[in-house]
Amino acid sequence: MPVKFGTSGHRGSLGTGFCAQHARAIAQAVARIHKERNITGPVLVGGDTRLMSADTARLCAEVLTGNGLTVILPDMPLPTPVFSFEIINGRACASLNGTASHNPPQDMGLKYNPSNGGPADAALTSLIEKYANEYMAHPEDIKSISLDEARQQGLLRTADLITPYVTALARFIDFKAIAASPLKFAVHPLGGSSLAFYEAIKEKYGLKNVEIVSKVQDPTFYFIPIDHDGKIRMDPSSKYPMSPLIKFVQDGMYDFAGASDPDADRFGCATKKGGLIPPNHALCVMADYLYRHHKVRDAYSVGRTLGTTSLLDRIALSHGLRLDEVNVGFKYFVEGIVNRKYVLAGEESAGMSVSGWTPEKDGIFAVCLLMEIMATEGDIADLYDKLTATHGTPYYTRVDVPTDEETKKRVKSLKAADFENLHQVAGEKVTRVRDTDGIKIYLQSSWFLVRPSGTENILKIYAETFVSQKHLDNLIEQAKQILAK
Repeated sequence: MPVKFGTSGHRGSLGTGFCAQHARAIAQAVARIHKERNITGPVLVGGDTRLMSADTARLCAEVLTGNGLTVILPDMPLPTPVFSFEIINGRACASLNGTASHNPPQDMGLKYNPSNGGPADAALTSLIEKYANEYMAHPEDIKSISLDEARQQGLLRTADLITPYVTALARFIDFKAIAASPLKFAVHPLGGSSLAFYEAIKEKYGLKNVEIVSKVQDPTFYFIPIDHDGKIRMDPSSKYPMSPLIKFVQDGMYDFAGASDPDADRFGCATKKGGLIPPNHALCVMADYLYRHHKVRDAYSVGRTLGTTSLLDRIALSHGLRLDEVNVGFKYFVEGIVNRKYVLAGEESAGMSVSGWTPEKDGIFAVCLLMEIMATEGDIADLYDKLTATHGTPYYTRVDVPTDEETKKRVKSLKAADFENLHQVAGEKVTRVRDTDGIKIYLQSSWFLVRPSGTENILKIYAETFVSQKHLDNLIEQAKQILAK
């Protein structure tokens, strides 16, 4: 299988979709680009707690140092946002990160972050992909040395990657408010790389009311409840993997339970009053709170991806902020985060960050912020209800429709002009059609988005309306009929 970069690196099942040769070829491609572009400085190389993450990191380090590049190779699992944090703070010039995020344990991946700290853009990933596939065909051109040789040559080093990140969090998070709260907080790393960071946060800021409820790290992730399709998926926004935490708050053991996935770029939470909080709800509460508490200086926009709730639009408007709607993928927020544009940049799949912080999604940051909000203003569910009482209640869903490659190709080729004769859907006037990432049709008080999956034979249909649940159901059915034509 060739190297193929998607929205967040190259991913696949171990042994077929991802193997040692993929890692070595990608590392050689990165080394080549660094030399061609005269990029200097150490490359941070690591990964999360997956079965082959550490081995993948070592393979990449051998190739990068074999090409004369300096490598920082930590002796511990590392969260995705920490790679980004080290780059934007000048201690690394780029990173290679072995992770497949919240995907099943048998999956593996590798992603590259350039000097801006965010996910690599399409032009850069296309070049890495091109070069890597050349090296897949000609592995004899890949250069490498042993890690012992790299150390002897001064090309390999380690570093304290916990202290700087944990210390910097206090620029945004009021840990004193969390520590002083009478509430009880549970945190679950879901077997991932955030464990050592949550432990350090708890110790540094004296959070005696915060309990890390699981410290198990096992690459089989056997302790994670099976997801809806029978697979283990370490997804902090799914009610199945999150079921132990939901039970904690329902039984009254804790007021809040937060989690981040294995590479800690996604968040999830449950509260005593609300149960599992949908990511869209949490994003709305966080955006409103961040603005009102002036957490992000000089920012003037709220950013969201195409499939994320438009309640954020109404919240942004109420605060005099702009709304920036981007294609699916956090890489589309990078420039805005770096240029201090966003009070919050978020996506419905439970990723968020803010300007002045990492241009990568940060699940640790999100969990800490949600704990602060609970400590200072009350239950996340109550705060969301207050927002909907002011701005209206959205009814939202995502439906995956089984399909075939031919249909996916047809849908992917659709343009806004193909819908110029579509004037009404579900009783509402069509106001706009966007074709930059699938097809999104905007209506008077609702919308739907159709995107073909890049990895499965499904069409993803996202829909939202401020009318009613019945209207949402009608919207989904009409979207399916429109696509069938």
